Amino acid sequence: MRIGLSVISREGDSIWSNGLGQNVIFLAQLLRRIPFVSAVVLVDVGVSGSMPAQLNLRGLDLELVPFQAANDRIDLIIEMAGGLDPCWLDRFRACGGKAVYYCAGQPYVGLIEPVLFSDKGFSHRPDRMDEVWLLPKDDSRFAPMMRTLHRCPMHEVPYLWSPLFVQQRSEDIGRQGYHFGYRARSGRDAQPSAWRAAILEPNISVIKSACLPMLICDEAARSEPGAINALHVLNSLHLKDHPTMLHLANSLDLVRNGKALFHGRHDIAGFMAQYADVIVSHQWQNDQNYLYLDALWGNLPLIHNSPWLRDAGYYYPEFDVPSGARQLLHAWRNHEEDLPAYRTRARTVFAQVDPASMVNVQAYAHRLLALFQGRLPAEGVKS
Repeated sequence: MRIGLSVISREGDSIWSNGLGQNVIFLAQLLRRIPFVSAVVLVDVGVSGSMPAQLNLRGLDLELVPFQAANDRIDLIIEMAGGLDPCWLDRFRACGGKAVYYCAGQPYVGLIEPVLFSDKGFSHRPDRMDEVWLLPKDDSRFAPMMRTLHRCPMHEVPYLWSPLFVQQRSEDIGRQGYHFGYRARSGRDAQPSAWRAAILEPNISVIKSACLPMLICDEAARSEPGAINALHVLNSLHLKDHPTMLHLANSLDLVRNGKALFHGRHDIAGFMAQYADVIVSHQWQNDQNYLYLDALWGNLPLIHNSPWLRDAGYYYPEFDVPSGARQLLHAWRNHEEDLPAYRTRARTVFAQVDPASMVNVQAYAHRLLALFQGRLPAEGVKS
C-alpha cells in the first residue's frame, strides 16, 4: 500500500507555525512501520514547492510530490495539512484510490467560526471522502455531527507525538548557549524566587486564548505577591489595540504594575529558555495539544485544564480560575520537590502517544485494512 499525506508549502513557513506540520511527520513515521505499507510521500497542495527549513526531508526519508503528479504513486490519500482539489480527488477516487480526511483541529469551531466571524475558510463538500478519522479528544463529542456533515463513516485513531522537533530545537539553542527545560534551584534549601509566567496560546480562536491564563496569573500574583514578577503573553500583538483586550489587560494588577509584556509568535524552546519559567494554559474542548507535551518533555511546570492530562502537569478543571491560581502557586512552591514524580507521570503520557508504539501502529494498521476491506492494493505489498 502506498500512502500520500497532504501538506501545503508556503514561503516563510515554520514547523512551529502550527501543530499540523508536525502531526504529518509523526503519522508518516508511524505508517512506515506498518509491514504492508510500501511507501509514504508528502503530497503538496501549496505553491512554494519546499517545506520549512526545520524539516530535513532527506534525513526523514520523505519525498515532496506535487498533487498533480501523485495519482500514479499512491493508493490512499490522507488529507491533513492542505485541502485537496475536489476535481483531482474525484478523479483519484474514480480510478480506485481511497481518500481519508484526518481531522486534527477541533471540528465544531472549525465549522462555526468561519461562518460567524469571517468570509474566508475551507469548505468540505459532502461525500468527498471514504472515511473521516478523528482524534480521541473529538470522537465522543463530535462524531455524530461530522458523520452528518461528511456523509461517511467516522473512526477514532490514536493521537501521536514525539520529541523530535522540540529536541531538535533544544539542541539548536543549546549551541547558542541557551538551555530549554526546568533548571533546579541552587542549594537544597533554596527558597523559590519569583517566576516569570508565559502564555503561549495562539489567540486566533475561542478554543485556545490568553484570557483565562491572564486572570489565573493575576489571581496568583495578588494572593502571593512574591510568586510572579513577569507575565509574557505571546501571539498577542494583533490584539494590542483591541478595546476589549485593553480593558481586560488594564484591569490586571500585573499590567498596572508594569510586569506584563505582550509579544508576537515564538517557538516554545527558544522563548522559554530565555524569558520564562512556567507556562499557564487554557483550552476549550481541545484537550490534546503539542504545546503541553513539549513543555512536559522539558520538565517545565505546566498549569493546564486538559482532562486528558489530568495526571500530568498541574491540572485545574474547566474555567476555574481560582483553582488554576492555586495550582500555579503550588507548582511555584513545590515543583522542585515534585520533579521526579512529575517526570514519571509525563513519561507515561509520552509512551501512549509514541509513533513507534506497537499499540498505535497496530491501531492504524487495522484501520487501513478495514478501509480497503482486507484487500491490499497489489502495488503496495512488500515482498
